[in-house]
Amino acid sequence: MPSRIVVDPITRIEGHLRIEAEVDGGKVTDAWASGTMFRGMEIILRGRDPRDAWLFTQRICGVCTTVHAIASVRAVENALGIRIPPNARLLRNLIMASQNIQDHVIHFYILHALDWVDVSSALKADPAKASALAASISDWPYTDFVAVQKRVQALVDSGQPGFLGSAYWGHPAYKLPPEGNLVALAHYLEALDFQREFIRMQALIGAKNPHIQTLLVGGVAHPVDPSSENALNANELAFLQAKSAQALDFVSRVYIPDLLLVASFYKDWAAIGGGVGNYLAYGDYPMDDSGDPSALLLPRGRIMNRDLSAVLPVDESKISEYVAHSWYRYSGGDGVAVPPAQGETEPNFTGPEPPFTQLNTDGKYSWIKSPRYEDAVMEVGPLARMLVAYAAGQPRVKELVDTVLSKLGVGPEALFSTLGRTAARGIECLFLAEQIGNWVSELAANIAHGDLRIHEGSMWNPDDWPKEAQGYGWHEAPRGALGHWVHIKDKQIANYQCVVPTTWNASPRDAKGQRGPYEQALLDTPIADPTKPLEILRTVHSFDPCIACAVHLLDAEGKSLAEVQAVQ
Repeated sequence: MPSRIVVDPITRIEGHLRIEAEVDGGKVTDAWASGTMFRGMEIILRGRDPRDAWLFTQRICGVCTTVHAIASVRAVENALGIRIPPNARLLRNLIMASQNIQDHVIHFYILHALDWVDVSSALKADPAKASALAASISDWPYTDFVAVQKRVQALVDSGQPGFLGSAYWGHPAYKLPPEGNLVALAHYLEALDFQREFIRMQALIGAKNPHIQTLLVGGVAHPVDPSSENALNANELAFLQAKSAQALDFVSRVYIPDLLLVASFYKDWAAIGGGVGNYLAYGDYPMDDSGDPSALLLPRGRIMNRDLSAVLPVDESKISEYVAHSWYRYSGGDGVAVPPAQGETEPNFTGPEPPFTQLNTDGKYSWIKSPRYEDAVMEVGPLARMLVAYAAGQPRVKELVDTVLSKLGVGPEALFSTLGRTAARGIECLFLAEQIGNWVSELAANIAHGDLRIHEGSMWNPDDWPKEAQGYGWHEAPRGALGHWVHIKDKQIANYQCVVPTTWNASPRDAKGQRGPYEQALLDTPIADPTKPLEILRTVHSFDPCIACAVHLLDAEGKSLAEVQAVQ
């Protein structure tokens, strides 16, 4: 008889996610993903000045703190026909890339590594053998494994183990040897130091982190002037180059070797967690000022049915959202799919009231909508981006992907998996770390030639706007394709809709009964111990969930709309 597993809340993510799964014969036979908090940001934005929207939307999340700001200003610029100057493009690229790099590093070590790394085993490792293992995979010189072991043991002995507590240590699904676990654990701690230092790059350009302050509709507000101490000058450019070099050093000598080490012991996960097999990428990082969608560092496109021989076009007008199994209502009925440009955000909570033991999976069971592209379920994220870039023939991405596959002794089919999802994030991180120094150099060259422009202000005056306009803003956030849609009328926001990466990936079933990507990816996942479903966490974490982006707990007056209680 199948048994029902409930994991609520899924930890080591942003926000509140509940997973229910049926397990029969040691495998997952069905699954449901539920976002258990309401999102009301679209309601909050109605009636506001569209130039202010980015300041509100970036508060959607406290992890990927720039992404909604970028998508928002792009949406308004698209609506008003504004083109930004070259320096603004470069500064935005640096903001976006630095966000992705630090986010990918932190995801691998802090949010995902403990699905593969057994801390209890690390405490039994031989530090000398761990040093030898580390030296065999990288020339990174900084780790004192004896000190790391003592530090972690002290946490355990204190009775307040922090991140080491409430985990499935000793689980039979762990495969790394003790010394491999110690190496990864040591670099977990070093990743925290790296993140703290590297994100200063974003704090400089954005004036603070999290939640940058220097974006504007039409460009950026960070001045560039080699003769001013209060602008981006030679000293600040040197600082940005130093941070770029630091990122490339850590990613290439720590992150990638650790990724390959972990993956080499979990090759069976190259056949687990594949999911829907359809992938969507909006593309990003404009390489010139033409506005041409083909002039992107990461290309735009779709992969359907795992077919890497064809990259299909993307048209945002073909995106729509269902609410058949979501706690919302549409004026046209729950069976219809509504494009975001005409999107509705009307809460319709039908229960059960929390705390509950089981979702009503035959009815509505999530605060997350179900986005579809031409009615197809799509996965978004680093894997989608790397697959599209690989299939499109992006030279460096193809080289990096083929190198990783070769070192692991697997073929391209291994990418369609939990392991592939995790590997793609590391590959993308290295690809971006190799690129950011070039943008700093390009920015320095512009300044040297006297181009100090950072903003296009021709449409800044609302009196120059059309009476009504609609726009779409896109961005490839760390977790995937992010879209903002804005409808401006009489100088105010008439409607605003966000379709975020986790809305795509964590979506519940749609009106046609199609499972969302999390739900599909969990099918056939082996479960060694139903009371300790580590394997479920591996696949769900490989998507890097950000439920805070998909659901929020405030109405327009800031009042509580629901209470969420974890089921232990």
